[in-house]
Amino acid sequence: MPIRSRRRFVKAAGASGLAFAAGCTAIPGSGGGGDDTITIGATVSRSGSFSGAGEDVETAYELGRDLINENGGILDREVELIIKDDESSPDGVREGLQEIASNNDLDLIWGTFGSLLVAAAASFAENQEIPMLSANFAYMEPHTKNNYDWTFAPFPKSRDMGNGALKLANMTPEGERPKRVGIWQTNTGWGAELGRVWSEKLGDNGYEVVLNERFQIGTQDFSTLISKTKSADVEYLLGNPSPAGGITAAKQMQQASYVPKLSAIERAATITTWLKATGKAGLFLTSTPGWVPGLTGNGNQELLDAFRSQEGVASDAYPAPTVGGSYNVTQATKQAIEAAGSTEADAVREALLNTEFETVIGDFRFDENGMPVEGDLAPPMGQWQDGMLRLVLPADVDSEVSTDLQYPAPPYGDR
Repeated sequence: MPIRSRRRFVKAAGASGLAFAAGCTAIPGSGGGGDDTITIGATVSRSGSFSGAGEDVETAYELGRDLINENGGILDREVELIIKDDESSPDGVREGLQEIASNNDLDLIWGTFGSLLVAAAASFAENQEIPMLSANFAYMEPHTKNNYDWTFAPFPKSRDMGNGALKLANMTPEGERPKRVGIWQTNTGWGAELGRVWSEKLGDNGYEVVLNERFQIGTQDFSTLISKTKSADVEYLLGNPSPAGGITAAKQMQQASYVPKLSAIERAATITTWLKATGKAGLFLTSTPGWVPGLTGNGNQELLDAFRSQEGVASDAYPAPTVGGSYNVTQATKQAIEAAGSTEADAVREALLNTEFETVIGDFRFDENGMPVEGDLAPPMGQWQDGMLRLVLPADVDSEVSTDLQYPAPPYGDR
């Protein structure tokens, strides 16, 4: 294996030409891995609890694949993308990837949605020694605990999300800041990690964590948790429910007439159907989805043009946050293979370790564990306003859909 500590960073060039638009999923068993194609396997959640997000991930991957191919491919080779439904389960991820790999010579794997499912894909990639890139994977512990060699996550990690949560709180007017913090963490490894990061980052910087509660993924009754949160007078609520859980929680908060001054609902409040499912209850919540409409440069305009060129998409529509975050995987793939000059696995892995990437989520390098180098990514945050998630952090980006943070969140009756 190459010595990972000997790093030489190569700046990836031409990001504006690396933004990539939709087409058909390849048929499993159709071949792949030939000299004239680069074969990429992926699972997405077409069914199950993550299906709303899975649709966005698949849209992003197809946008990226088609734009790569329309612009000459990679190393003059077309990208063939083979996708299976993982049914929102780790077993589905493993079975889907195994089926793809058994019928195709895979050059790369693209991950699915959610830390639990992406970790299952990473286990497969590590075992097979196939380079894998995945967004929607904020959990840090698998990278460090499992000593990943082949898994790379071009996506904000828990430590970055902790920094973002603090920046968001500090954007509120001094003297009116939400000092009392409440945390809802899922009963998962990532939930515990994110709860710890939030607690430490905010607690060390003048905020008081008055509640830190765990809840079961799949729960349909948040009434007790909401009651505890109201009783603790939580002003700043942070949580990481699944999409289905977040929708349920938002509706039940409205039923209880509970409105924190500021809320950051990670993972759940990133999907296309968020407002359709929650209505007024989902407005003015914030999230850190990796990418937010309103970002500029690094291929963002090309992404927007490609998204709007799809049949049935309005000319003024914007991609869902998960589309943008997942699309950056396709850009990083192109840049890594071009830097490697080959699809040979060790060469691609070395390029991933030694290239500075320019994608729609920002510029970053990977550390030795396959995470963005700490401090490289300042994760953008958005707030649901005017029917969409709009960019509020960084606050210095001036675009059509960037906006000021609405604080405090207004009562439901005033929305």
